[in-house]
Amino acid sequence: MGAADVVPGVSGGTVALLLGIYDRLIGAVDTGARALGCLVRGDVRGAARRSAEVPWGFVLPLLTGLLTAVAVLAGVIEQALVDYPESMAGLFTGLVLASILIARRDVAWTRLRATTVVFVGIVLFAVLGLKGAPVIDPSPVVLFASGAVAICAMVLPGISGSFLLLMVGMYGTMIQVVDDRMVADAAVFGAGAIVGLACFSTLLARLLARRHDDVLAVMVGLLVGSLRVLWPWPHGVGVISRHAEGAVAGTALGWPEAAGGLVGPTLLATLSLVVVLAVDRLARGRLQAGD
Repeated sequence: MGAADVVPGVSGGTVALLLGIYDRLIGAVDTGARALGCLVRGDVRGAARRSAEVPWGFVLPLLTGLLTAVAVLAGVIEQALVDYPESMAGLFTGLVLASILIARRDVAWTRLRATTVVFVGIVLFAVLGLKGAPVIDPSPVVLFASGAVAICAMVLPGISGSFLLLMVGMYGTMIQVVDDRMVADAAVFGAGAIVGLACFSTLLARLLARRHDDVLAVMVGLLVGSLRVLWPWPHGVGVISRHAEGAVAGTALGWPEAAGGLVGPTLLATLSLVVVLAVDRLARGRLQAGD
């Protein structure tokens, strides 16, 4: 999940949905947010009770793996995106297509839900072609809102938080905040992320409990729309550079200049799609055998 956020069209939420742990993840974050809310209100006993309800056996290994991936794999994946943009785009396109096929099996489809997928997919497909002008010297309100919005994007499947920051013109600003160690600005952004995650996870947990299939239909639409960023041609998936304010190259659409350019990305997309579906089928078979 940590490494996935390096790729503009993939988020940690996409990986969680693919692995079948999305509901558990949102539930765990929601419980943690409620514990934090109790603590803020001065209800220490309530906070302790809520903290005990957090599935730490699930959260701690997941968090450890996420942070390890960020530290170890993110740089490797980012370099691969630079060196082999079209091939990496094909690889991740297959992964997202597998996510769509796996997620759709868990939905009891109706005409309205199918229409929702088409609508959300088209809207996101169009929006991902946009990019806001860089924001210079943002106010604390803008920093706070950026943190809240970016963390929500990281939870939802289909788009990384860093890519969303680029779209709204805040990516370069946040890189400067980190590079120049602007503690006050970083604290405001972090506070927005914490509040955004707490509020959004609570809302999402309730929606999943009450309208599970409708929420999954929306998420399938988000995944479909995100394929714009992962389209291999003409520039591949693109990478968000800390030294560039320009749009990610992956938002462009085109075809390879030569027929040979179709082979590599198409093979990798097919390979990743088949491997993920095969692993999912094996896992489901073992679960059914255990039951």
